[in-house]
Amino acid sequence: MDPFLIIILVLVCIIVGLIIYNLKIYKSIKSYSNINDRLSNLKVLQDFLDTIGKDSSVDNKLEIINNILIEKFLIKYSTIVVFNGAEYDIKATNVDERHWDTMKNLHTEEMFKDSIITATPKYVTVNGPEEKLKYQKSEMGRAKSAMFFPLYIDNIYIGYWIIESSNSHAFDNMDTSVLGVVRENIVAVLKTVSYQNTIENIYRVDKNTGLNSAEYLYGKGKRIIDKYPESSICMLEIINIEEINEKFGRNIGTDIIVSVSNEIKRSISSQYIFVRYMGPKFAIAFSGVDIESVQDFIKNMKEEIEKIKLPVKQKNSNKKQKPVFVSPITNFVLATYYKGTGLESVTKKLEEYLDDCDKEESNINCI
Repeated sequence: MDPFLIIILVLVCIIVGLIIYNLKIYKSIKSYSNINDRLSNLKVLQDFLDTIGKDSSVDNKLEIINNILIEKFLIKYSTIVVFNGAEYDIKATNVDERHWDTMKNLHTEEMFKDSIITATPKYVTVNGPEEKLKYQKSEMGRAKSAMFFPLYIDNIYIGYWIIESSNSHAFDNMDTSVLGVVRENIVAVLKTVSYQNTIENIYRVDKNTGLNSAEYLYGKGKRIIDKYPESSICMLEIINIEEINEKFGRNIGTDIIVSVSNEIKRSISSQYIFVRYMGPKFAIAFSGVDIESVQDFIKNMKEEIEKIKLPVKQKNSNKKQKPVFVSPITNFVLATYYKGTGLESVTKKLEEYLDDCDKEESNINCI
């Protein structure tokens, strides 16, 4: 055989071998890249879960999640819009406020209506530098590419998530399956925090005392309490309120409740949570204070409350009759609340104690 031909065959074999080797290297690199992508996506999902568990408002949680998306996926603009039953509301965005009217009305744009109806993402982009996306009004081409994701909870349309880029064709190679998972996690977050949102806004203000109702304790109040690892929860009841109502009328009973409320407001620091729990029951959360430290204070406060004397106008009164005064009699119970445990379980235990104890009991108890 010709030596020159042998050399060519050897070189061909070497080249083929190198090609096969390079292909294996490429596949390995791609495999490692995919693993890294999956690990990164898992990290994003973990960040989502950590955000849900934060002691923060619903709106703040959504802002944090939006910032995570922008940072982790190198997105120029990201906007989450939710329909609240009356109107579309921007829950999180890094788009300038002057464009918010446009961003919260994308559901009216023809280019996105099919996406909403079919529950499928919509990718739009431009080709030339002078072009702009159709939904943009007077934005002078702020975004050149966008991906629109309708959001659904239990097959009910609730809004949309849209990401934008200032470059055309920016999302051509974006892994839509990953973004689909992100969308589902945005929905999961919205679903999870919807209960928190209800709790945060369900409380009412008692018209007689001006105090928040018990629901405040479990919503906005809890975020204040949970700044500390341990707090003392106190519940008190005016135990003679029924007797006052029967003898002197409900107006006097209401005056007693208001007077007790005002005395407690005067006595406690503004950092503590004070609510009208129910009827003649009040609850106080001494944030960051243990029971031993609060007992003497409660003792003094009980004494001051029971010094209250309201004059009662007697029917058929005459100058010879002695003036009649009415005073509250109270029963107090205390328990420790630890951050991360059920606050409602503690208050329920306190309420049950007051309901089940001797009706004549007027004391300060720790349970």
